Amino acid sequence: MAQPLSDPTYRRLFTAQIVALMGTGVSTVALALLAYDLAGRNAGMVLGIALTLKMVAYVAIAPVVGGFAHRLPRRRLLIALDIGRAASVACLPFVTQIWQIYLLIFVLNAFSAGFTPTFQATIPDVLPDEARYTRALSQSRLAYDLENLLSPMLAAAALVVLSFDALFAANAVAFLLSALLILSVRLPSPKPHQRQDGVWHNLSFGIRAYLRTPRLRGLLALSFAVAAAGAMVIVNTVVYVRDNLGGTESETAITFAAAGAGSMVVALVLPRLLDRLPYRPFMLAGGAILTAGLLLGLSDPGLRALLLIWFVLGTGSSLIQTPAGQLLKRSARESDRPAVYAAQFALSHACWLVAYPLAGLLGATLGMTAAFSVLAVLTLASTLVALILWPAHDPDEIEHEHESSRHTHLHTHDEHHQHKHDGREGTEPHSHPHRHAPLVHKHAYVIDLHHQLWPSR
Repeated sequence: MAQPLSDPTYRRLFTAQIVALMGTGVSTVALALLAYDLAGRNAGMVLGIALTLKMVAYVAIAPVVGGFAHRLPRRRLLIALDIGRAASVACLPFVTQIWQIYLLIFVLNAFSAGFTPTFQATIPDVLPDEARYTRALSQSRLAYDLENLLSPMLAAAALVVLSFDALFAANAVAFLLSALLILSVRLPSPKPHQRQDGVWHNLSFGIRAYLRTPRLRGLLALSFAVAAAGAMVIVNTVVYVRDNLGGTESETAITFAAAGAGSMVVALVLPRLLDRLPYRPFMLAGGAILTAGLLLGLSDPGLRALLLIWFVLGTGSSLIQTPAGQLLKRSARESDRPAVYAAQFALSHACWLVAYPLAGLLGATLGMTAAFSVLAVLTLASTLVALILWPAHDPDEIEHEHESSRHTHLHTHDEHHQHKHDGREGTEPHSHPHRHAPLVHKHAYVIDLHHQLWPSR
């Protein structure tokens, strides 16, 4: 696990990620306190709307930024988005009306919707070695799990001597520190892109490329399984522990921690296995484990059994989420990665946008047994859909046929671009109208300008 951290650029980027995550974690606690300060017993409704707006921002904004990230200087973009996040969260202590919370949460998460997938798409360029990148993905998973475990404790300790407004200030400082760490590194230059011009083409490219790639369609189905099981944990833990079991606040926190612990165990163990084994069986097993965990919830578990079930759900989620970055890396050109990572970010959060209210509505109206049952059925169905959409035979290199074509795009004179020039085209890469002869060949296949559809078997 230490291998990726030996790279100084990645080490600083990973530190920036941890700093920003911890800042966000403590401000989440502060947001709950601010909502209670303004809305009293209606604070839960305020937080629910705020979380919904967060997901809406993720789904709507991520493809927009991802569609044009290939045209922007990556380091400057990340720094600007971090500064935007710092400015947004720094305004929260001055909020006096509930609508101002909604506005600032949407703006804050609009910046995050641009930052996170662009940041994630940068890591494989910094760590081109597959094994090191796999370990970096596990470290990222661990960072998220540790944030879930530690940030509430840090917030509680800070609140002993500080007001909750100070937690927002701490988060703003964390975002600024993240920006400084990114400023301190030199990121690899993005590869020249071959995409066509046009607003709609660039806005929709990531989603189109994602949905036309069989393994990514499978990933989307498994992302819904993660959201269905995760929503049960996030939305209904407090109700189940406090109301059904008569548990304490500490027992509620321990129950949340059980899911994080399961995820962390997988993130620690999985990289060694992924070095020599394919991802698909692990990820499908993750869906099956999530289904089994939710079905165990039908036994009306006590606290100890619930801790075990939540641990199982954490392991299943991590089996799916940890290798996801590798699938995205395999499925896009380097210049197109920001768009494809943004598509995963938006589509996976659309799954959560459905799962959050569904889990809450089922638990509140029909009871926990019904919530476990319905979410288990949805998780099983999602896993079976993934099994169908993602073929077991999924090679990188695929033989395919090209018809004759003529078009214009930025290119270099590689094996696919051998044509005459009149001397006015300029240095490579350059753009001018050119023709492709009919061709049958084999190479690592991804959806791009020259490959619009996945080859039929």
